[in-house]
Amino acid sequence: MPLPAHDTNAPIAHKADGADPYAWLQERDTDAVLDYLKAENSYQEQQLARQAPLREALFQEIKGRILETDLSLPSPWGPYLYYTRTTAGDEYPRHYRCPRPADDSLAVDESREQLLLDPNVLANGGFFALGAFSISPDHQRLAYSLDTSGEEIYSLFVKELASDQVSELPFEQCDGSMTWANDSQTLFFGELDETHRPHKLLRYRLGDSAAEQVFHEPDGRFFLHCYRASSERQLLLSMGSKTTSETWVLDADQPHLPFTCVAPRTEDHEYDVDHGLLDGQWTWFIRSNRDGINFALYQAQDTGGVPTQDTWQLLVPHDPEVMLDGVTLNAGAMTLSLREGGLPIIEVRPQGLPGYRVQLPDAAYSLHVQNSLEFGSERIRLRYEALNRPAQIRQLQLADGQQQVLKQTPVLGEFDADAYFSQRLWATAADGTQVPISLVIKREYLGQPTPLYLYGYGAYGASLDPWFSHARLSLLDRGVAFAIAHVRGGGELGEAWYRAGKQEHKQNTFDDFIACAEHLVAQGLTTSGQLAISGGSAGGLLIGAVLNQRPELFQVAIAEVPFVDVLNTMLDPELPLTVTEYDEWGNPEEPQVHARLKAYAPYENVRAQAYPATLVIAGYNDSRVQYWEAAKWVARLRATKTDDNLLLLKTELGAGHGGMSGRYQGLRDVALEYAFVLNILGLG
Repeated sequence: MPLPAHDTNAPIAHKADGADPYAWLQERDTDAVLDYLKAENSYQEQQLARQAPLREALFQEIKGRILETDLSLPSPWGPYLYYTRTTAGDEYPRHYRCPRPADDSLAVDESREQLLLDPNVLANGGFFALGAFSISPDHQRLAYSLDTSGEEIYSLFVKELASDQVSELPFEQCDGSMTWANDSQTLFFGELDETHRPHKLLRYRLGDSAAEQVFHEPDGRFFLHCYRASSERQLLLSMGSKTTSETWVLDADQPHLPFTCVAPRTEDHEYDVDHGLLDGQWTWFIRSNRDGINFALYQAQDTGGVPTQDTWQLLVPHDPEVMLDGVTLNAGAMTLSLREGGLPIIEVRPQGLPGYRVQLPDAAYSLHVQNSLEFGSERIRLRYEALNRPAQIRQLQLADGQQQVLKQTPVLGEFDADAYFSQRLWATAADGTQVPISLVIKREYLGQPTPLYLYGYGAYGASLDPWFSHARLSLLDRGVAFAIAHVRGGGELGEAWYRAGKQEHKQNTFDDFIACAEHLVAQGLTTSGQLAISGGSAGGLLIGAVLNQRPELFQVAIAEVPFVDVLNTMLDPELPLTVTEYDEWGNPEEPQVHARLKAYAPYENVRAQAYPATLVIAGYNDSRVQYWEAAKWVARLRATKTDDNLLLLKTELGAGHGGMSGRYQGLRDVALEYAFVLNILGLG
């Protein structure tokens, strides 16, 4: 498809080297750009028109597995049970509460329930994202925030629950956070700067005409965030970059006072703070990497001041083989979230009783504390799932480790988890590193090369643990295996695994993904002609890089909101989030960083060679990865590649980084992507 005519010699504010012939696509909201994106959308629709029946069949299949009308597991808090209800035909769940039963059960009394918020009415058919949903400590008010464009800029509201009166707060450029003080009158919220970074914390007392600035973070690398401690006795203000952090504290009963710093920031020291009980005494808990990259846990008795570093006492020592990801506090126990051997581990330490690790049935899985319930609760809730096992909410008795499955995500129709085989494999990277792969396949297709969908991410230390998908069954049942490449740059094997895939080590991420693909082929599980790959955001960078480096290894690719124009973006500090990303990718104003980014940046490295069939998805209102990254990349691919394989760009003109809102719209997006893959693989 030819590009519309445009002056490619126009001045360019930021560019990598020389003239960028597609920089004009960064001229947001101009007729030329909008016409171009609409033309690409029309071309995509035209090329995929014959797949419409398959897309509809996939959509109906996926929707048919989902219980469209359902009640979430109620959460007890104070005098109420809080829960959501989804209804067939509605895009969003409604939020409710009802009085808490006297027997402390989870039985919902529908005759006495109160509707708190109906997103279906608020969305009014357009884009909708709910940010904060925060009940005041006295249960009289609801503070909530809404994004109606996908730009992740929120409007703030307070609802009086006795009268249903809603007030919109007169503030702009809000990050969506809303944190109550204990007086149920004072709210703290964040304000965004011109680069979309939460840089100010404001304090607002209901009824006042203005908000008061509490804190301003001038360093462009740092985000600020306010939250309530586990004990609900303290407010915590965290400032963090990718490598350094700082925490300030405030008595939640005295919100008019200033915050006080715990430990002034020092480069590469990351720590976070919580407040709870230890041996019956109010205590500060500090997770810190000052003695090792995998973090240790310290405690300091609360004597009325802040826990300065000289008062920290070691509670859980650093372990070079085990990552301490987080800590959950209840009055009678401390729950550690660990990572060991590429898997998440939950370790519970009840006060006065032996500690233990939670035992689970699968070899590869996802596990985290979903809800610590009330601070005084003797139970917590865990979310557990695997590639072949739908998500379960498990209640854990903290004292003895007894588990009870309270709710399992239903899969309608004929579904048997044992019909799908899940396993953990290990590929050997070019430097000898062992890279984990999580794989699931329907048992009847074992023993022969099958089409395979390989997914990857590998950035920011994020752990891509195996998860269950109703939609994925439509691939598995058609004989397509699914695998996750747990490449370096993620956090699956701890902090060292993350550091080995960032900055000057970023090429490891791409080498690991290629090694995983080659291993799957070498083991006879698939062939290059049957291999589909996919990734989004920083995972889209991964897809773009490996397509340039080893295009013959793959048959089809999907890149969602891909970060592919990395060099040009990182050269522009005026763009949202660029400065904060220096710790992840480096600052290309430094010659050695510029050289290494240029060596792998997908946009810069498009060359005259054959590429697999590729579908690229962008969001016009995306503030994290600008729409033009995908548009420019596709334009350069069109002009340069030597094959006739399908190359499509779909730009969601009313959405942001997360795509279209609403559960049915999301299912249709998945159906489009799956139909594209199945068609290219000859299974359409």
